[in-house]
Amino acid sequence: MASPVANPGAGAAPAPAPWTPFVVSVAPNGAKRGKADHPALPVTADEVAEAAARCHAAGAALLHLHVRDRDGGHLLDADAYRAATAAVRARVGDGLIVQVTTEAVGIYTPDQQMAVVRDLRPEAATVAIRELVPDAAAEAAAGDFFAWMHRQRVMAQYILYSADDLAWFRDLRRRGVVPGARVSVLFVLGRYTRGQVSTPADLVPFLADPGDGSETWSMCAFGPREGACALAAAALGGHARVGFENNMALNDGTPAPDNAALVAQAAAGAAALGRPLADAAAARDLWAAA
Repeated sequence: MASPVANPGAGAAPAPAPWTPFVVSVAPNGAKRGKADHPALPVTADEVAEAAARCHAAGAALLHLHVRDRDGGHLLDADAYRAATAAVRARVGDGLIVQVTTEAVGIYTPDQQMAVVRDLRPEAATVAIRELVPDAAAEAAAGDFFAWMHRQRVMAQYILYSADDLAWFRDLRRRGVVPGARVSVLFVLGRYTRGQVSTPADLVPFLADPGDGSETWSMCAFGPREGACALAAAALGGHARVGFENNMALNDGTPAPDNAALVAQAAAGAAALGRPLADAAAARDLWAAA
């Protein structure tokens, strides 16, 4: 009697869902570092535009933009943002999402943070929940601002520093303070303290409760394990922000020559996993307000 022919499909595991393209964002300067920290750290609008072009060529889809005052200090100013954005657009066109920061750095009030975005109407902006909604008393003003961003199609990325921040953010969403059927969040792995070194394990508290699937998450990390954290994010379905704002070292601990090298490192990690890289158009589709 002939042996039965095995069905190669019987009991086979289902094929994995296709990867969502991996968005690499770059934060090339931040609020506090300068040329003394690294000669290739961009400060002026022209320097930021040059770094943006190099990072775009290396695989970045989004530029996280900080601008500085005449003394090199942190600045929230709509005209300065317009000038820097125009310089970037002259180099890369629409090839990068330009995302401005509203970071306070102990200088600006929530009203000032929100006012600069209302004046500028940028394509995208980061907003820290801790800064704009520290308590229930701030909910009404922040909620009005978030609703305005949503109506104006300003892509908001909500910055979260801990699992407690994430729980507070989800409560705000449930109560309608944060609008949108889907949202973008940035998990900050660690703190802005001297010597901070983030590790991939710092993602665990944020991912312990996966939520309802309506959050698109990215992460940023501090120190020379930034690349390892970006790789972990890529493997786990998230996205990554890299750059001199938080780290100036490659995976082997040697100094990165420029921001583009950190972008290229993150892109190579995603490629090693078989995850495709997102361009700006794909990132816009992923993060557009809904």
